Amino acid sequence: MSRERQEKKEWDVRASTLARNTHNTIRNIVECLKVEPNPQKELIALSIGDPTIFGNLNPPEQVIQAIKDSADLHTSRGYVAAKGLLEAREAVAEYSAHQGDISPNDVFLSSGCSHAIELAITALADSGQNILVPRPGFMIYRTLAHGLGIELKYYNLLPEEQWKVDLDDLESQINDNTAAIVVINPSNPCGSVYDKEHLSEILDIASRNCVPIIADEIYEHFVFSGHTYTAISSISKDVPVLTCGGLTKRFLVPGWRMGWVILHDRHNILEKEVRKGLNNLSTRILGPSTLIQRALPSILKYTPQSFFDEVLLFIENQAKLAYDELRRAPGLKPIMPQGAMYMMIELKMALFPEFKNEFQFVEQLVTEQSVFCLPGKCFEYPNYMRIVLTVPEEILREACQRITLFCTEHVTYENRKEKENADIAATNEIPIININLSRLP
Repeated sequence: MSRERQEKKEWDVRASTLARNTHNTIRNIVECLKVEPNPQKELIALSIGDPTIFGNLNPPEQVIQAIKDSADLHTSRGYVAAKGLLEAREAVAEYSAHQGDISPNDVFLSSGCSHAIELAITALADSGQNILVPRPGFMIYRTLAHGLGIELKYYNLLPEEQWKVDLDDLESQINDNTAAIVVINPSNPCGSVYDKEHLSEILDIASRNCVPIIADEIYEHFVFSGHTYTAISSISKDVPVLTCGGLTKRFLVPGWRMGWVILHDRHNILEKEVRKGLNNLSTRILGPSTLIQRALPSILKYTPQSFFDEVLLFIENQAKLAYDELRRAPGLKPIMPQGAMYMMIELKMALFPEFKNEFQFVEQLVTEQSVFCLPGKCFEYPNYMRIVLTVPEEILREACQRITLFCTEHVTYENRKEKENADIAATNEIPIININLSRLP
């Protein structure tokens, strides 16, 4: 009996190229940190962007009831169309009308916003091409792109200008292999909110170079007093935009994994292939949870505005608290956010010579004060750290006090004048924050 394949004498089973090249940047960095909290102090984690962890922020009863009602339906237990249930896509189209004229056929439901981002990237880019992402920025793009052989090119944001895009740097990164520009607005991790003028400047660059935009707007409407959220798709004249959003943050249900991609293509530039590609890619998981899809119309329609107002007012006040506390900490320069739920803080590493980088700073902060912040490297931005603002007020205040104590104990000034200047800056650098009283519950 002939054998077409010679028997192997030992196992040789290898991971695929995709599996080997897929790395979660934040998880990898965090796992490398030598994090051993001070046993005398309870750990305060300001590192995870999950607003539900401490239990102080919860969805309203209308959202919970919508899920209960969905669970009672026999139609919530089976498969639906891969791109999403029609009623659910109609609800998303209506809810997202601020983005422009949307048909239910323009909506593709996904398993959370991270999956929406994956759909957008894989619909537009092939191996060997590149996408442009902001620095600092959310690093799920790196996790997704590298596994697929797609290159990431970074364009810089400007901390001294509230994290606006360095427009010259953005345009310089574009080449013949650029498949898309990613715009995160409002921003994770920066908390920046771009006005129409700045968004138009970004669109002008995309238009001149004929590059579509992936708009990461999971924090849409998370905007503090004095600032206005504008969907970039709503002001685009010719640039096609794939907007990624979902329930995760605004509705305080990240574990429900309900997101969407909305295709904005006024001149049918993406009609021939990309729309079909999104349909094809949706069949890979046969659509997100039917249970959540059935509840989606009620969630989007009946969640009261007062709920959103209260959550946003809380986070804005938390941002003000953290800024007021940390601007007085020697060696730190917090940047007051304009929205979202994070704050970036510059570490004046020259004043902390015992630490080689922000990694060591963050590690020692955990060891001594049991406060865990994410190092800037998680966002390709060294000498900074990010904190989350959704923790209870008393916990955030305690964390800020511990951070200030840590800085006070470790800061080293080269001379007396340097210390005096730092003291003056901490005293005088008071933010001007306009609270909109009409938002009060």
